[in-house]
Amino acid sequence: MPTVSVKRDLLFEALGQKYTDEEFDELCFEFGLELDEITSEKDIISREQGDEKAEGASDVVLYKIDVPANRYDLLCLEGLVRGLQVFKEKLEAPRYKRVSPADGGEPQRLVITDETASVRPHAVAAVLRNITFTQERYESFIELQEKLHQNICRKRTLVAIGTHDLDTISGPFTYTAKPPGDIRFKPLNQSKEYTATELMSLYKTDGHLRHYLHIIENEPLYPIIYDSNGIVLSMPPVINGDHSKISLNTKNIFIECTATDLTKAKTTLDMVVTMFSEYCEEPFTVEEAEVVYPDGRLCVYPELAYRTETLSGDFINKRVGINESAESIAQLLTRMCLRSEVSGEGDLIQVEIPPTRADVIHACDIMEDAAIAYGFNNIFRSTPRTYIYIYIYIYIHASIEKTKRSILKFKNPYQFIKTKIIDICSEEDIADKLRKNIAETRAVHISNPKTAEFQVARTCLLPGLLKTLAANRKMPLPLKLFEISDVVLKDETKDVGARNNRRLCAVYYNKSPGFEVIHGLLDRVMQLLDVKPGRNQGYHIQAAEDSTFFPGRCAEIFSCGKSIGHLGVLHPDVISRFELTMPCSAIDIDIEPFL
Repeated sequence: MPTVSVKRDLLFEALGQKYTDEEFDELCFEFGLELDEITSEKDIISREQGDEKAEGASDVVLYKIDVPANRYDLLCLEGLVRGLQVFKEKLEAPRYKRVSPADGGEPQRLVITDETASVRPHAVAAVLRNITFTQERYESFIELQEKLHQNICRKRTLVAIGTHDLDTISGPFTYTAKPPGDIRFKPLNQSKEYTATELMSLYKTDGHLRHYLHIIENEPLYPIIYDSNGIVLSMPPVINGDHSKISLNTKNIFIECTATDLTKAKTTLDMVVTMFSEYCEEPFTVEEAEVVYPDGRLCVYPELAYRTETLSGDFINKRVGINESAESIAQLLTRMCLRSEVSGEGDLIQVEIPPTRADVIHACDIMEDAAIAYGFNNIFRSTPRTYIYIYIYIYIHASIEKTKRSILKFKNPYQFIKTKIIDICSEEDIADKLRKNIAETRAVHISNPKTAEFQVARTCLLPGLLKTLAANRKMPLPLKLFEISDVVLKDETKDVGARNNRRLCAVYYNKSPGFEVIHGLLDRVMQLLDVKPGRNQGYHIQAAEDSTFFPGRCAEIFSCGKSIGHLGVLHPDVISRFELTMPCSAIDIDIEPFL
């Protein structure tokens, strides 16, 4: 779930009403959201970097709100306020309109050349005309782009957004691709020009941009956008040019989205312009732009398409478990920004899907919105009228549970807290963050992941424990966590191409590494498993090198002559990549041989 961070006072001002924390928490629940945390910039810095670093930081109260991954319209303050105001029936959902240039001139044009086909073939564009920024609006505009990049754009692999001060450039614009040595420009916030090759080296150590270099760095041609005077607007998906950067004084914004997925590009563009067209001189209007494809096709964007779905009140009543009239259901859906009205033919309801609701793709999505507006707590609890067969997977081998219960005995004397973490994670969690190569992890990939957070079945338990530590940094130290669960590994000898592997992982997080604690834990676990120390029939450890661990502070664990895992002090890069600030020791062992 994406988390949107908004300033409480700014939010209440936009909503036109003040709430207590409890009242706003309840409002979020009613709207299908979750108020995850109430904090401040000072608290965040203090937690992550210590009290000394937090001196002078802002005490402004921040609300961190968890938003469903497919609700792109709620990823910024503007969309969140608009959705809540419509839900509370204080505002009607706006109608978004695409318009031609006010002066009667030609629309801005973006021409795509053949060279882009091999690297990033699609592009869409639009103009926000006569917009008025404040500092808060400007920051929200930038933040929305970043949220979209991490979400629907899948870390810029599918779509990259570029925003430019239109008054500093002149169309028509050209989207092409060139060898990196032939591209030269001054990138955003830099003082001199670089070639694209030099930029790749420059940003290798950049904490933000280095994550996007791999998308094009091995391509023979890099995508690039020029204006009619040869000025570089951007080199997607890495960096914009400094010449056309927007500021608080920007009045006209040219927005371009380059992509490998055209549908995602159109949705992304719609989200950016609908959220911030509110601040245009004529609110909720967006100036069109033309995109010319290599085959001569001319398309006009943004689409801002509305569509209508028809469904019956009976369909919603039966599936939600309520008994409302068609008129009442239409009113509920209207509160969810889905303008609805009874068609006059029985209980049929005409539901208008606006361009901001790309998440609505099926009648079930409309039904879900009706249930949210009705209130989950108001739905009468009843026994289903049909039989539901629940298949429960159990362990039929008694020794597995016996061994598991035996290992769990270390919880009390060592005061480790047991966790259970979701079995799916991102590629970055099991590879980049652990300083590993994804190709060497034997990971099973999900063919069509819903979000970038759930791309692969986990190959080790450590990332989940480290993320749990990061979410509980404000708890008293030391933090001691463990998990006993399965990981999934590719295995060509199996008929399904993969196998489960039962592992035990534990972490110790404190101001000092605590290697002796983790080592003692290993000894206790082996004692409970009736495995004695020794090189032949017992267990032993020996010094080893593993990129996840600090050099010289890692040991490999052997049992009966076979390697079963590692223990040691985690590498500082691993700790920082999981947003932790103190030393951490870990043990990760395969307990399959003992089952």
